[in-house]
Amino acid sequence: MNYAALKKFDIANGPGVRVSLFVSGCRHHCKNCFNREAWDFDYGKPFTADTEEEILTELDKDYIKGLSLLGGEPFEPENRGALTALLKKVKQRNPEKPVWCYTGFEFEKLTDPTAVEMLSLIDVLVDGKFVEELKSLDLIFRGSSNQRILDVKRSLKAGEAVWLEGVWRRKMGSGNIYE
Repeated sequence: MNYAALKKFDIANGPGVRVSLFVSGCRHHCKNCFNREAWDFDYGKPFTADTEEEILTELDKDYIKGLSLLGGEPFEPENRGALTALLKKVKQRNPEKPVWCYTGFEFEKLTDPTAVEMLSLIDVLVDGKFVEELKSLDLIFRGSSNQRILDVKRSLKAGEAVWLEGVWRRKMGSGNIYE
């Protein structure tokens, strides 16, 4: 697996200060994708044991609230093995720090065993392709209004997508922003 970027102080891709790993490789090819160069599976740097340890060391810091996985596409079959191994180590070393994952796949389509195993190690899933026509800068932690912010544990238990409680579904400043 290759990765496009590793951000050690990210405040845009989940709550609090987070470590964010942008993996390489994506077949969705969303119109006006913000990370188009990461569509190529060979883009960026190889994900190595040193990269993994760098992420784990950063997550040990008290001010880091969690890990976010983005892309490219974390759930591409080529990326699942390395990410699942990383997430197992994250959960062993820092189980209290939530993992967020951004994917163009919808939760309901992530049904094969390797996807389910990876899902079981994720706390929050922002799912659905970015849709340019549904883009809004007023949305929190997502780019287009079709994307959902899901509580993975509750979704897996229910067998259907369950929104994360207290997540904004409407625009900021439009009255009651919680649903």
